[in-house]
Amino acid sequence: MENQYNYYNPEGQQGNAQYNNQQNFDGPEKKPKQKKKMPKAVVVTGCALLFGVVSSATFITSNIVGSKLLGLNDSTVSSTKTAAPVSNASLTKTSNVVTSDVSGIVKSVMPSVVSITNMSVQQVQDFFGGVSQQESKSAGTGIIISQNDKELLIVTNNHVVEGSETLTVTFNDNTSLEADIKGTDPAHDLAVIAVPLSSISDSTMDAIAVATLGDSSKIQVGEPAIAIGNALGYGQSVTTGVISATDRESTTTDQMTGETKTSDVKLIQTDAAINPGNSGGALVNASGEVIGINSAKLVGSSVEGVGYAIPISDVSDIITNLMNQKTKTKVAEADRGYLGITGFDVTSEYAERFSMPLGVYVTDVSNGGGAKDAGMTKGCIITELNGTTIDSMNTLQEQLKYYAKGEKVKLTVQVPGNSGEYVEKSYDVVLGAKSE
Repeated sequence: MENQYNYYNPEGQQGNAQYNNQQNFDGPEKKPKQKKKMPKAVVVTGCALLFGVVSSATFITSNIVGSKLLGLNDSTVSSTKTAAPVSNASLTKTSNVVTSDVSGIVKSVMPSVVSITNMSVQQVQDFFGGVSQQESKSAGTGIIISQNDKELLIVTNNHVVEGSETLTVTFNDNTSLEADIKGTDPAHDLAVIAVPLSSISDSTMDAIAVATLGDSSKIQVGEPAIAIGNALGYGQSVTTGVISATDRESTTTDQMTGETKTSDVKLIQTDAAINPGNSGGALVNASGEVIGINSAKLVGSSVEGVGYAIPISDVSDIITNLMNQKTKTKVAEADRGYLGITGFDVTSEYAERFSMPLGVYVTDVSNGGGAKDAGMTKGCIITELNGTTIDSMNTLQEQLKYYAKGEKVKLTVQVPGNSGEYVEKSYDVVLGAKSE
């Protein structure tokens, strides 16, 4: 059957349609219905559009199916050619402002810190082997910790005041006054000195203050630390840093004997600069409380920022004991008293090797001397004199400079027992004159 169609013409024209069909009809012959004829350009355009739509739908469908089956849109699949997109992460921020201004803290603490000048006499050997005495000057720092009815009490390091003939204290208002030793503890490198209140003017008393002591057992590594002291003897200066570590062991060398000693107290380590002259000064926390007594600096070509301080809470009992001792003034050499013993140092090396206490081992007791009369015998070890720790013959001789012949002193000694262990005993010894 051959058909021709007359499609709708947009311009309103109609075409003829003829059916050349051989069919039988019961009724009259019907005239074929005329149909509109569409131009070929429209047909081509419509087919192109239809093909495009079908193709697009097919592509999108295949893309979706492929993505689901192959995981092409999975965010966990990385590309070797394209960097992974950055997520919308953000930094955690705080409104707190960190400041290094410690001027307010220093202003409140500085009145309680003093400079100390030690004038001593040392024996110097010349080129020809002769020995002469030479005056020596050294500088240190102290902290005002208390006062009693008659004295202002200042804590410092023992090595700051050791061997002194004259001690001079300079206060915050630049007033300088002489001080006397109250008590010393060489084993812990501590000393307390005293300035008579009668020598301090009212204006100086108004300019100074007693330090507030903190709790060094609560300090944390990384918290701020401020060191105040008489660095290089130039006067008070300030350095800042942090608490680098706690419970550090430290060894020191005795300048007189050359002996190396390990401190009994675990020290605070800080990177706040501690220089010569800072010894005995204050290590302060962010609240302006003294948490340590600056003591030493580790020196070496490969060392930087390693200083040590004595934790104030660990030695509070020792400081209290030194504060309550009788103030000492040196006696003229001709009037000094003597024990009447000979001995040698029980160093830390000997103590560890032979299980002996630190002190002075008595090798002989002189007839007619105070020690002999009190009942002391050779073989005992002197560990204290009137409450002051004795760890060497040098320390014992230094302490005896404050006592005249005829005075009574209390010696604490360790006596070897039958089982090999040492037993503590005390002797009241009346000091005698130096034997010829």
